[in-house]
Amino acid sequence: MPIHATAYARIGLLGNPSDGYFGRTISCTITNFAAEVTLEESDRVVLKPHPRFDPSEFASLDELRGTAEREGYYGGHRLLFATCKKFVEYCARSEIRLPKRAFTIQYETTIPRQVGLAGSSAIITAAVKVLREFYGVTDAQLPKVVQPNLVLSVEEEELDIRAGLQDRVAQTYGGVVYMDFDRRLMEAQGYGYYEPLDPASLPPLFLAYVGTPKDSGKVHSDVRARWHRGDEDVIEAMHTFAQYATKGKAALAQRDYETFGRLMNQNFDLRLKIFGRQVIGEQNMEMITIGRRLGAPTKFPGSGGAVVGIWRDEEHLAALREEYTRCGYSFVRVNVDPGSAQ
Repeated sequence: MPIHATAYARIGLLGNPSDGYFGRTISCTITNFAAEVTLEESDRVVLKPHPRFDPSEFASLDELRGTAEREGYYGGHRLLFATCKKFVEYCARSEIRLPKRAFTIQYETTIPRQVGLAGSSAIITAAVKVLREFYGVTDAQLPKVVQPNLVLSVEEEELDIRAGLQDRVAQTYGGVVYMDFDRRLMEAQGYGYYEPLDPASLPPLFLAYVGTPKDSGKVHSDVRARWHRGDEDVIEAMHTFAQYATKGKAALAQRDYETFGRLMNQNFDLRLKIFGRQVIGEQNMEMITIGRRLGAPTKFPGSGGAVVGIWRDEEHLAALREEYTRCGYSFVRVNVDPGSAQ
């Protein structure tokens, strides 16, 4: 029988713009978009390319060019390949004996590409889930707190994709997660402190995103390099981002959405200050401006290409939807993943 596993798109709500700064974040997974990986026993190990995202045949050069412009050059096939490699390496290193079995594995995804919704890590997370189930690798052998590290190693060590633990923790745990990547914790145990929060504590959220995004990694600019150099402005900003996450967690516990919304706005404003408007980009700025003009606290849910905001009532949601779509952006009412670890 085929084994199926799903990992949902992730949105960042408060905290560091990336989690590589030993900071704190609040993120959640949403069921609007998902990646699903299917694995079935077979005679040989077969990694099936996706017909749309991993094409190798085209009717013409014009079709090839259009596909490259629309979908980019890198699909999910390489993610499956690298995940299988890192999984077997982890098992060998941990002295986990795997049965002599082979499989056919493939993926499907509805997560919009390159808009900071963690589409790549969703495919890898789902692939790790099916591999664990197929080979009977238990939580004791591959603990939940370590699973995000395995997902991250696929991207950073195998594929040279700059990333952090935040997306992978959120997708491994599901639902809403508060994460503290305190340096002492990270250096002592290799992972942070992860606390699932009640998904019902979140305010009603919307998501708007561009249809033809640029590579989300470009938004990071030189901030990480400045942080490593000890730039005081960047270091102070990262401390402030972490405080937003801590204050946001307290606000959610009280269902204080006014404070939570104010923190979301402050989170983006500080991001704009340290990254600069040119790096943020005009499309991103327009999406932020639309939400705020209509009275919705609005920020990035990731590295750029999308915005997340709070809506008050159905009339407010309809007004936001109308304006975003009028300006050419996609718009959805967020459905938060209820998660499983409460």
